Amino acid sequence: MIRVTRAAATAAALLALAAVSPGPAFAQAPPGEPSTTLASRYGDLRLPEGWKVTGAGAGRQLVWTSPEPVPMGDARVEFQAGDRLLGHPTAQPDGRTFRLPLGAIRLDEGTRLRVTAGGRPLGGVAPSGAARLRPATPATPATPTTPAAPAAPAALPEAPLPVNAVDPGKPGRYRTVKGSYDLASVRLPGYPEPIEMRATVVGPADAPGKRPVALFLHGRHATCYAPGTDEMNGSWPCAAGTRPVPSHEGYLRAQRLLASQGYVTLSISANGINGQDFRAEDAGAQARSSLVRLHLARWAEWSAHRAGAPAAVRATSPADLSRVLLVGHSRGGEGVNRAAVDSLTPPPAGEDGYRGPVRWTIRGTVPIGPTIFGRNPAPDVPSMTILPGCDGDVSDLQGQNFVDGTRGVSRGSALHSAVYMVGANHNYFNSEWTPGQAKAPAFDDFSSEDGIDPVCSPGAATRLTATRQQAAGATYIAAAARLFVGGDDTVRPLLDGTGRRAPSAGPVRVLAHAVGGNRTPAFLPDSAVTASGAGRICAQVDTDATRSCLSPEESGRSPHFASWEASTEPGRDAVALQWANPGSRATVRSARPVSLAGSDALALRLIVPPNSTGTTLDVAVTDASGRRASLGRTRVDGLPGTERTASYWAREVRVPLTPAARSGLDLKRVTSLDLTPGGGTGRAWLMDAWGWRPGTPAARPAALTRVDLGRLTVKEGDAGVRTYRVPVQVSGRGSGQVRLFLPDPDTGAVASRTVTVRPGRHDLDIPIEVRGNTRYGYDLWHTAFVKAVRGTVVGSHRGGVTALNDDTMPTVTLTPVADDVTEGSSLTWRVSLSTAADIDVFGNVSFLPVTTGTELSTADVDPAWLERQLGHVPDPVVSLSEAAASSGLALGVNIPAGQTSTEVTVPTVRDALAEPAESLRAALTTYDGSWEPVPGPEFTGTVREAP
Repeated sequence: MIRVTRAAATAAALLALAAVSPGPAFAQAPPGEPSTTLASRYGDLRLPEGWKVTGAGAGRQLVWTSPEPVPMGDARVEFQAGDRLLGHPTAQPDGRTFRLPLGAIRLDEGTRLRVTAGGRPLGGVAPSGAARLRPATPATPATPTTPAAPAAPAALPEAPLPVNAVDPGKPGRYRTVKGSYDLASVRLPGYPEPIEMRATVVGPADAPGKRPVALFLHGRHATCYAPGTDEMNGSWPCAAGTRPVPSHEGYLRAQRLLASQGYVTLSISANGINGQDFRAEDAGAQARSSLVRLHLARWAEWSAHRAGAPAAVRATSPADLSRVLLVGHSRGGEGVNRAAVDSLTPPPAGEDGYRGPVRWTIRGTVPIGPTIFGRNPAPDVPSMTILPGCDGDVSDLQGQNFVDGTRGVSRGSALHSAVYMVGANHNYFNSEWTPGQAKAPAFDDFSSEDGIDPVCSPGAATRLTATRQQAAGATYIAAAARLFVGGDDTVRPLLDGTGRRAPSAGPVRVLAHAVGGNRTPAFLPDSAVTASGAGRICAQVDTDATRSCLSPEESGRSPHFASWEASTEPGRDAVALQWANPGSRATVRSARPVSLAGSDALALRLIVPPNSTGTTLDVAVTDASGRRASLGRTRVDGLPGTERTASYWAREVRVPLTPAARSGLDLKRVTSLDLTPGGGTGRAWLMDAWGWRPGTPAARPAALTRVDLGRLTVKEGDAGVRTYRVPVQVSGRGSGQVRLFLPDPDTGAVASRTVTVRPGRHDLDIPIEVRGNTRYGYDLWHTAFVKAVRGTVVGSHRGGVTALNDDTMPTVTLTPVADDVTEGSSLTWRVSLSTAADIDVFGNVSFLPVTTGTELSTADVDPAWLERQLGHVPDPVVSLSEAAASSGLALGVNIPAGQTSTEVTVPTVRDALAEPAESLRAALTTYDGSWEPVPGPEFTGTVREAP
């Protein structure tokens, strides 16, 4: 049983607050925060510059303030202490300040604090531990300048792959038409503002019969912009004078290509979700799924009653909803995956914005630079995930889990492909996020502020222009459509690791590997597989360097090893190979013989270090009788990479099984795999090995058990201990296994266990204890999360219990200590609470114009004080109220947790001028635990001539 008290709030509480708030880069400074960020102390703990701890007990929070605003993006911001994930903080309204509940978790002296997003540091860590921000390039509507290219890329380019027999990027024979529709907005659970139902439609005008459908969903970008300026924000709805960013119009190249080939395409707008998904525990995945299915439901209605459809729909050929491809960019990738899951296994009614029948069939998904916060890929729906090699937003390329995370979960007949596009960034797949093409301000998400990156800076030989990137993206989307929806196996070699290229993608270097399809599992590192010799079983995510596949410092550089909610994840393993001499054999053994009968080749997914060339491995297998057969030698080269790219990515290589069959080896009972290096010192990692044969089998969804965690909200109470249980819904059919993760409320360490679940049973029982009190504080959160293991699919992967603070905020009063002084003295007021709180009470004092007499000016107060408050001394001299209006002059108020008062002072200076008494007028505002303003009293102060 887990206990949540005021003295022991869980670090996992922050997981429910994981999404970055909307438009963080564009709002006002948070109340009560100083305008400069100095190193602070918490008890005996000295924190690096930019960091502080506020509050006490369960109200303790770790706060980081960056020197500059952090732009809105798809990746979530994370706080880390050393190699440990502390959690996902909430952004404050200024877009610079991020807060994370700590509860009882200790931060020790010398702890290395880091801020990351998508696996990449937002604040670099200096030797002293001080954080340095490296934000993305600021938004600008202008075409970016091209810096001087580096002398050479980090790795020499490989020879072009052979051309595939069929090029899916060639335009088809149909004339296309474009239009749009804008329907009444819809309400989604948990989203206060309505969500738009808007789409751009491109389809064939003259294609016969009903045509397959491709739906596009964009990612989390700024929602509103002011035309003619660089101003963008993340609010919703858009304020007067601003317009919605037309992100849904950014895929027209791919839409037109598919339409010419006979597809009806629609690209839907999701600004209303982007502007509010900070409220959602799942960062908007369920809402995006609901929006996708609401559009599909409308198209199903229009298919049955075409006369009632919008003009843009009637202008295209009729749609066939039994053949649907979903394409999602960034958080849209997780959204379309969730829509595929929800179309096969209905989500809980109270959480879903769509409650009607499923009148469509999802044949495949195409996530592009996607997030997958839930780590819940749809195992039985084919997918092709595009991984941009220069992604500066979701830079850990966590979308690799759309491939790796499907292994062993279901039947394995669905093909799951990863396509690594060297030199592609995150934004340019969408023309409305591309400088020079977008209507709103746009930017290159791969920042080059720290100097030229030899792989990803514009002008590097390996970096793609926007035009080339968009052409390649459209070509591979069309390839997925042709394979998954059209059933054309001739394009499979572009996606499954066979090693072919499409001329329409131009000179872009696109590499692919896959799992599922016509593969037979052979050696998939798990509890039944061991390694010896030059190989060892390694953990893909682990803070222990002796267990981890890569050093914990480097693990973020591999898409396969991207971390999740827990800094240690049981069940995610690979085989690490390391050798100092040729012939240092690594042997991988299976506890049970595996069958390769019927396979043409053994396919291996192998990682070698970036920029390495010529790694060779001799491959051999042994059967249960001890007969050994050599299958041949394979060569693996690394991807172009730097410390800023996720380039430890597996290349697929195949060796024929013919030699084994000829030697008499029993392919039905293979027990071990030998990998012997042919060169000197080196390293490699084996992700898995499969029996492979050509062809693409039909993907038939299995009857899986579905698990959804919910969140129970209760009142804290004034005394005593109450036990509550995390809501768990298990639906579907059969039984399956999930891995349950439970963070410790005192240390933040995450424990896990495997649980067998069945519909109608209560196998996932998660009790939570809540202790009541009468002190004002924050709401207390406890969060559990789950991940599918076998025979299951997970919808809502996080849930828990929230204990609402039910104590009123103490009354705030202000009394003068010295409000009538002579020049050179300090005006002072005391801000008091009626009773102590468990959290810091913040506020600010704002200066207002005086109603009579002469107002104090910036020349009448201490210049060092002004410098601390504003970062500069205003020149020319202005009144304090003018300084407040033009420069944001305000005094921060902070009453620490457990204390009942603090003082606010305005130090004045003495001058030689003979002048009448001067005064100031000010108002106090405090903020409650939700950062809602609580207006306080107005007050005045007088400064008289010194005698």
